[in-house]
Amino acid sequence: MIIPLRRTRTILTGALASGTLASSLFIPFHASAADGVTANEAKGMGISTQWRGSRGLVTKGADGKVIFLYGEVQPSVVCSPLQVCDIELQGGEVVRDVLVGDTVRWKVEPATSGAAGGQAIHLIVKPSEPGLVTSMVVTTSRRTYHIQLKSHSTQYMARVGFEYPEDVSTKLADINARLEASTIPGAGIPAEQLNFSYSVSGRAGWRPTRVYSDGLKTYIQFPRSISGQDAPVLFVTSGGQNRIVNYRMKGDMMVVDYHVDRAVLVSGVGWRQEKVTIRRGGR
Repeated sequence: MIIPLRRTRTILTGALASGTLASSLFIPFHASAADGVTANEAKGMGISTQWRGSRGLVTKGADGKVIFLYGEVQPSVVCSPLQVCDIELQGGEVVRDVLVGDTVRWKVEPATSGAAGGQAIHLIVKPSEPGLVTSMVVTTSRRTYHIQLKSHSTQYMARVGFEYPEDVSTKLADINARLEASTIPGAGIPAEQLNFSYSVSGRAGWRPTRVYSDGLKTYIQFPRSISGQDAPVLFVTSGGQNRIVNYRMKGDMMVVDYHVDRAVLVSGVGWRQEKVTIRRGGR
């Protein structure tokens, strides 16, 4: 695979004296009419300078990888002559183009890792000498990277990667889904703390999918289709008698405000009547 490197006009933002990295402090851009720069141009350059010079979140990944949060600031990658910097992109991302400001003293070569269909592109960056500063733009099938490249006589970042905001959102969604799955609807407590030893008998389209208790309340969950229908009436059986008790519906969940041992759900009248019996412990 060959990724074209296009040469653009090199803009040096300042040499690195004696091989020492320059400070990354933000220096506001100031311009006057004598500079031939309009107010909007000065404002735009100030915004760009702030984005390029701000300190972003940098964390340590696996195997010493330096992780930048994509899009937060312009990442600055430090490389060194006779060493290689490995910039790893997201798995499955297809590189369209690579543009480097200084194509004479900087070399960028592609490499890949991973199985077909989910391969990750690696950009192997090598400077020819220390004290260089240039920029690189990488366009892919998913996003555009704007990266600053610096060279140092001895120090360098061996591995560089990115954390993507959408990946963070996906991870949080997965965590929330697992938490939701481990917490039964209505009860608000972990499933292992609930009593599911209830049997349900009878034939009805709205027959409960499960019944459980937290020791204080009883929860009767129906198929989701019941949400748009009239819920059955609940009778609690005690001393051989059926009596109506207070309960409330929350979507497809019937919540009874105390522990139920035996109950009957009834819907309809006459020959259309449907009945389902609930027993704790199958008694």
